[in-house]
Amino acid sequence: MAGSGDSRVENLICARKSLKLSLEKSKAVGLALEKAGPRFDEIKLRLPSLGSAVRPIRAEKDALVAVGGHINRAVGPAAAVLKVFDAVHGLEKSLLSDPRNDLPGYLSVLKRLEEALRFLGDNCGLAIQWLDDIVEYLEDNNIADQVFLSNLKKELEGLRGSGNGELDGGLLAAALDKLENEFRLLLTENSVPLQMSALGDQACIAPSPLPVPVIHKLQVILGRMKANDRLDKCISIYVEVRGSNVRASLQALNLDYLEISVSEFNDVQSIEGYIAQWGKHLEFAVKHLFEAEYKLCNDVFERLGLDVWMGCFSRIAAQGGMLAFLQFGKTVTESKKDPIKLLKLLDIFSSLTKLRLDFNRLFGGAACVEIQNLTRDLIKSVIDGAAEIFWELLVQVELQRQNPPPLDGNVPRLVSFIADYCNKLLGEDYKPILTQVLIIQRSWERQSFQERLLVNEVLNIIKAVELNLETWIKGYEDPMLSNFFAMNNHWHLYKHLKGTKLGDLLGDSWLREHEQYKDYYSTIFLRDSWGKLPGHLSREGLILFSGGRATARDLVKKRLKKFNEAFDEMHTKQSGWIIPERDLREKTCQLIVQTVVPVYRSFMQNYGPLVEQDAKYVKYSVQKLEEMLLLLYRPKPVRHGSLRSPQSNGKYGNGISNLRRTASAVE
Repeated sequence: MAGSGDSRVENLICARKSLKLSLEKSKAVGLALEKAGPRFDEIKLRLPSLGSAVRPIRAEKDALVAVGGHINRAVGPAAAVLKVFDAVHGLEKSLLSDPRNDLPGYLSVLKRLEEALRFLGDNCGLAIQWLDDIVEYLEDNNIADQVFLSNLKKELEGLRGSGNGELDGGLLAAALDKLENEFRLLLTENSVPLQMSALGDQACIAPSPLPVPVIHKLQVILGRMKANDRLDKCISIYVEVRGSNVRASLQALNLDYLEISVSEFNDVQSIEGYIAQWGKHLEFAVKHLFEAEYKLCNDVFERLGLDVWMGCFSRIAAQGGMLAFLQFGKTVTESKKDPIKLLKLLDIFSSLTKLRLDFNRLFGGAACVEIQNLTRDLIKSVIDGAAEIFWELLVQVELQRQNPPPLDGNVPRLVSFIADYCNKLLGEDYKPILTQVLIIQRSWERQSFQERLLVNEVLNIIKAVELNLETWIKGYEDPMLSNFFAMNNHWHLYKHLKGTKLGDLLGDSWLREHEQYKDYYSTIFLRDSWGKLPGHLSREGLILFSGGRATARDLVKKRLKKFNEAFDEMHTKQSGWIIPERDLREKTCQLIVQTVVPVYRSFMQNYGPLVEQDAKYVKYSVQKLEEMLLLLYRPKPVRHGSLRSPQSNGKYGNGISNLRRTASAVE
């Protein structure tokens, strides 16, 4: 019995402990429930919205389990895309900063952005396709209602549209804009106009216009631009900045004359100085400016290919002024024809020939076709124009023969011009150029050319001038003026052709003949004009006369009166005549003085006292007479720059101006 009692006590003790433990747990649960009350209230409030969110999905458990696989397949690509999007966002601060601070670092970040965008471009579509599959599954299995599915489709359509547009929100475009701006700044800050005066007579090409580090920066920027299809914009910037720099280099040369039109000048002489400048300026532009730009284009764009950098250079050359240079030359060829124009055309041809190798190298590519075409047109116009003027020159000289000789007996402008002109054509400066021009021109017409043709044509021109002189000598009604004119012109030809290329061709006998003609006509002129004056002061009758002083005085008065009248008439008549050559003028005046003054002096010494009280007969002192004779035949002052000879009055003169004004003359 005792053992069973103990057993019951132990059971009670255990029950007590169990109840106590249960009570404590109940208290703990009560406290927990008390604390969880507010949370249950919060959940109760959220249940309607959660129910609303879950409500579109109404399917059996098996169907919901099956859709889980589709969701898992879409989550992977979508999560990767979202991760890259986050990375792109992380690059935003660096790419919106100034590239100048760290260009290599900036380009490195930009390259990461490009890689990220390529990833997004490749994978966004895949992620959207997986999401499309989920919607399709939900729709096929009636797992969600139609309103819910319609909203999902709209969202996916929006995502699909974003995938075709800017996945970076415009970050790449903004970064490229900054690089373009840096490209422009690098060019602008390092582009300095080249001064022609600083070059002097240098034949070498100036070093590269941009430092090597700057060129390297431009190259790496161009690399990124090409990778993003933005190369054209950088090329346009380069052409704009470097072309502007070329124009600034040329601006100091005052090239306004390049804009002259044909209608703005009457003949080549009005712009003769500009043509000389044109050759120097063109050489400076080609050998220094465009040569430097050619090299720089190659350095900067060499990695992008020949077509790119040659196309860039051609645009700089065209916009920088090359076309304006060529157009000016073309304008000269279109101006009125006259002999002076031939020399200027030869100057232009010489300048172009000197630069031929440079032209072929710099502008020989397909990109420079406009410059090539204009250059070819210019050369053809120069050659055709020069050859035409040269072959017509003989005819134009012959046409002057019908004009009357000058009233003042001067050397016609035609004669002096042709003598100097033909010497220039045969000189070292122009003969090789003219020969080359004529060879090319004849080859175009499938005709041969020998150098003797040029020489013979020049000799024929001189012969035509001689025939003109013979005609004009016979054209005077006054024999004295005819002899005076002949003396003038024969001496002019002798003096200006002796010792020249043309004189050597004509020969010593030809020259001596003109010298002898000068002496011959000079003798006749003096004999038939001033040589007659001493006869009026004859002493005949005065020596033998013994009739007294009164009779002698009357005879002296008569002879002085006739002398004065003859002298005044002769002096008045010849005071308008001209001897342009100083040596011939001084010699002729001395001969006249020697012919007249000694006789007058002797007469006045012997018989002057008889009439010295009567100033009417003693009109001139010996000194005054000599002074008047020594001042004869001087050229009249000519307005500076005038093309007309002093004696020309529109009808007489045979000036070179008339050479281009006859009906069929070179105009």
